[in-house]
Amino acid sequence: MSDPDPRGLSINLATLRGQCDLLQAVEQCLAQGITAIAPWRDQIAKVGLPAAARAVRENGLRVTGLCRGGMFPAADAAGRRAAIEDNLLALEEAAELGADCLVLVVGGLPEGSRDIAGARAMVADGIATLLEPARKAGMPLAIEPLHPMYAADRACINTLDQALDLCEALDRDGLDLGVAVDAYHVWWDPNLEGALRRAGKRILAHHICDWLVPTRDLLLDRGMMGDGVIDLAGLRRSVEAAGFHGPQEVEIFSAENWWKRPPEEVVATCLERWRLHCQA
Repeated sequence: MSDPDPRGLSINLATLRGQCDLLQAVEQCLAQGITAIAPWRDQIAKVGLPAAARAVRENGLRVTGLCRGGMFPAADAAGRRAAIEDNLLALEEAAELGADCLVLVVGGLPEGSRDIAGARAMVADGIATLLEPARKAGMPLAIEPLHPMYAADRACINTLDQALDLCEALDRDGLDLGVAVDAYHVWWDPNLEGALRRAGKRILAHHICDWLVPTRDLLLDRGMMGDGVIDLAGLRRSVEAAGFHGPQEVEIFSAENWWKRPPEEVVATCLERWRLHCQA
């Protein structure tokens, strides 16, 4: 059996954050036949949106998602308005890049708050406000549920079912609001299989990496595929059975390991491990 086509793999550019700017990361991906990326907004800002968009167009790149919008909860109305304004800018950037979706990391508790239900209500209100501009821009929004360890500071939406509840409440037709399924954040969920079946066409992105045992840092110690305990091939089968067949997007935050290695080694390892550990 021949190796899978590298066009089935996307590199989230956080994976090369320690070594490369956006344009350098694009060169590293293209050198190994990878033509899909997912940039972060700060990486775009560093090189400028026109240069980033030009690199995408001239190299025929697929942008599997723009990271990130969201961060809706705030302690006051001014903070919530500022979050909406920033998300509107993110929509413009995603549209300029022709991204498949704008990924939403929704935000956690406002400073000083213990009201997680209130934070979740702010998230729902924020997404509802964005839906019409997203519709006009032709840019789907992808809620990314994060592991519960991030509920306080990064995302108070922590399971795929919670994200889908929001999708169904705010976008009944399923045309403008979906989910990003990140292996690192959802692998532990005892209802994951049922949630993936429920998600169906709402799956807009599939992120992969591995959960290391032990994990030394809850944010910056994600594992390369095959180095941890996630059944990545099984998850791929379930995601594809639900109806998503887009590229798998490697997203690895690794301050003490992969961010310190030569970028060509990192990209080559992503490709090799994806072929070994992530195929259905």
